[in-house]
Amino acid sequence: MKTVVHTVGQEARQTKGWWGANRWLVLRRVSQFSILALFLAGPWFGWWLVKGNLNYSLTLNTVPLADPLVMLQSLLARHVPERNAIIGVSLVLLFYMLVGGRSFCAWVCPVNIVTDCASAMRRKLDIRGGGDMPRQTRYWILALILVLAASTGSIVWELVNPVSLLPRGLLFGMGAGWLLIAAIFLFDLFVMKRAWCSHLCPVGAFYSTLGKWSLVRVAAIKREACNDCLDCYAVCPEQQVIRMPLKGAAKGSSPVILSPNCTNCGRCIDVCSKDVFAFGTRFAPKPSASPGANLPPQ
Repeated sequence: MKTVVHTVGQEARQTKGWWGANRWLVLRRVSQFSILALFLAGPWFGWWLVKGNLNYSLTLNTVPLADPLVMLQSLLARHVPERNAIIGVSLVLLFYMLVGGRSFCAWVCPVNIVTDCASAMRRKLDIRGGGDMPRQTRYWILALILVLAASTGSIVWELVNPVSLLPRGLLFGMGAGWLLIAAIFLFDLFVMKRAWCSHLCPVGAFYSTLGKWSLVRVAAIKREACNDCLDCYAVCPEQQVIRMPLKGAAKGSSPVILSPNCTNCGRCIDVCSKDVFAFGTRFAPKPSASPGANLPPQ
């Protein structure tokens, strides 16, 4: 008898077509590569729509944008920020407080492309198990880099931050920086699932604090239709945030994913053949109760 192997998103592709099962993934890649292209267009082609990098940029010589984490390190290092940097940080803070802080991780961060590739290859090669560590580790690393900034008087983290290193390296050459990016990819692939983005990255930890009360959220608006295929669990970089919104109706849990660790990547929406998930606001109405099936432990 021939064994039928289920692949993640297979039912969604059959039900909704390729575009319906990959829409948010494609839009994310367009966003990530477009942002990289804007930074590279000036040095490479002389099209200076955006000047700078992910730490600080000036769009059309008018709109400043600045990384709040870099600003915080700078303040702890006792540096006095310029007016444009303060304006830029304020704009970024306002934006991510509305749309969700970790939307940065899914829609902007270039390292996410690397870790997503490792995760997809891990599923394709059926690599299971591996190491584990508390997800809170990233918050301890965040605290450490802030202590280093305060104690050394310099922004030490930016010397090795892969989020800044990757686009900077594309402009000026990465040298040994490629070893760091390769190490993240290989660690995610062979050692531990979603190790960097979900357990270690202090940038993601910082942005998660910005979106604690953000308006834009993913919600399990049709959780009663869930058929327990677990595809959403397989693709979600923060699987623990799905559990109660999807399966907590009996306990009166909201269907809205309110965890600040949700990246608003939309992959759970893509791969669900029953259209259980959708983007909405944190005030989405509560649907009817669903069957009491449980997701596997994280």
